[in-house]
Amino acid sequence: MSIQTVDPTTGQLVQNYTQHTAAEVSQILDAVSEAYQSWRTTDVETRTRLFQGMVELLREREDGLAGLMATEMGKPLREGRAEVQKCALMCEYYAAEAAGFLAPQVVATDASKSYVTFQPLGPVLCIMPWNFPLWQVLRFSAPALMAGNVAVLKHAPSTTGCSLGLEELYRDAGFPENVFRSIVLENDRVADVIADPRITAVTFTGSTRAGKIVASQSGAALKKAVLELGGSDPYLVLEDADLESAVEAIATSRLINCGQSCIAAKRIVVVDAVREEFERRFVERMAAARMGDPTEGTTDIGPLARLDLRENLNRQVSESVAAGARLLLGGEVPDGPGVFYPPTVLTDVRSGMPAFEEELFGPAAAILPVADEEEGIAVANSTPYGLGAAVFTKDVDRGERIAALQLDAGSCFVNDFVRSDPRLPFGGIKQSGYGRELSGFGIREFVNIKTVYVD
Repeated sequence: MSIQTVDPTTGQLVQNYTQHTAAEVSQILDAVSEAYQSWRTTDVETRTRLFQGMVELLREREDGLAGLMATEMGKPLREGRAEVQKCALMCEYYAAEAAGFLAPQVVATDASKSYVTFQPLGPVLCIMPWNFPLWQVLRFSAPALMAGNVAVLKHAPSTTGCSLGLEELYRDAGFPENVFRSIVLENDRVADVIADPRITAVTFTGSTRAGKIVASQSGAALKKAVLELGGSDPYLVLEDADLESAVEAIATSRLINCGQSCIAAKRIVVVDAVREEFERRFVERMAAARMGDPTEGTTDIGPLARLDLRENLNRQVSESVAAGARLLLGGEVPDGPGVFYPPTVLTDVRSGMPAFEEELFGPAAAILPVADEEEGIAVANSTPYGLGAAVFTKDVDRGERIAALQLDAGSCFVNDFVRSDPRLPFGGIKQSGYGRELSGFGIREFVNIKTVYVD
C-alpha cells in the first residue's frame, strides 16, 4: 500500500511512496543498531564538526527545503526559509554547547572519586507531525545525536518528502551511514516499532489524543518517552497593555503557519476595560493578512495542510457561533481549489463552546471576555492544556509575576508571543505532555544519567 503526498494549494498529487515492509523496517533497525555501536564512541569534537557542516548545508539548501514544505503542507516560502534558518541556528547552538552539557559532573562524597556522567541510550524513535516538518525533527535529532544516540524518524505521511529529505541531509553532511534513518509507514504500523527491543526510547510531537496512545505503548515497553502535545495557549491582555504591540504580537502568533501551531495564540483573554478597542484593532490586523499561493512572495497565509483539518476547524467555528459566540471576521469556507480558510475572529467565547474547550488548529482566534486580572488568570488556566501562555501589560513587574507564578504552562512570555528558542527548554504540562526539548535540559532527556563511584 502506497503513501501519497498532496499539494494542499492545488489538491494535486505530488508523489506516491511505497511503504517499507516489516522486513525492510527490521533491516533499518538492524542497521541503526549497528551504527550506534561506533557512533556512541565517536568523540564530541567529531560530532561537532559534522553539525557545523549541517549548518552550512541547511543554509545552502534553504530555498529548496522551503519549496518542499510549501508543496507538501502549504507553508509560505518566507516562513519556510525562516524555519530552515532556525534549524541552522539550533544546530550551531548544539555544536557550540553540547560538550559542556555532556561534561561529567564531579560530586564530593565519601568516595575517592564520584561523579555523574551522561551516556547515550541507543536508537531513539522520533514520531513527528507535518506542521514544522524540519524544525521539529532537527530540534530532537541534533541534541540526541550530539549525545551519541542514533535516530529513526517516522514522519507524518503527508510530509514523506521532507522525511526522506532529512535523511539525505544527514548523509550529505557527512554523518556516518545509518545514524539517522527514515521509515515510511502509515500511522497504524508504528506500535510495532515502538515495541521493538532495538528501539530504546521514543519522542513524539502531535495531538494529545495520539500522544496518549504513544505514551501507553511506550510505557508498556518501559521505554522513556518525551511528548510535546496539543495546546490552547491563553494570551492575557490587561487594562494597561500597549494595544498596538499586543495586537501585532497576538495576530502574528495566531497566523504563523496558517495558525497550525501548538503554541499559537488560541484563547485571547481580554479584560472588559480595553476589549472593544482591542477587538477593533485585532479584526483590522487579521483582515489585512493576505491569503494565497504559498509560493508567492506576498502571501501571509497559505492553505491548511489537509481537507479534514479545514472541516474540523469550520465545525468548531460554526458550533461556537451556534452556542452564542459572535463572529467578527471570516468563518466561511471560500470557493475554489485548495484547502484555504480565511482569518477568523470570534468573540464572547465562553466555557462549553468548542472555541473555548478545544484546540483551534488554523487561522481562527477566540476572544474571551473577563472583568479583571483575577478572572483573567482563572480563565487562562481553565484548560486541560499547558504548553504556552502570554500576558500583556505595561507594568513589567506585574507581567513577570503573573507569568512566573500564576500561569500554568511550560513557557510563559511577557509582552511577546510564545515561541521556541534553542537556548531555552521547551515543553508542556497537563494534557500538553511531559519532558523537555532544547537547551541543556533537552539534550539530557535521552541519556543515561549515570553515577560513577570509586572507593
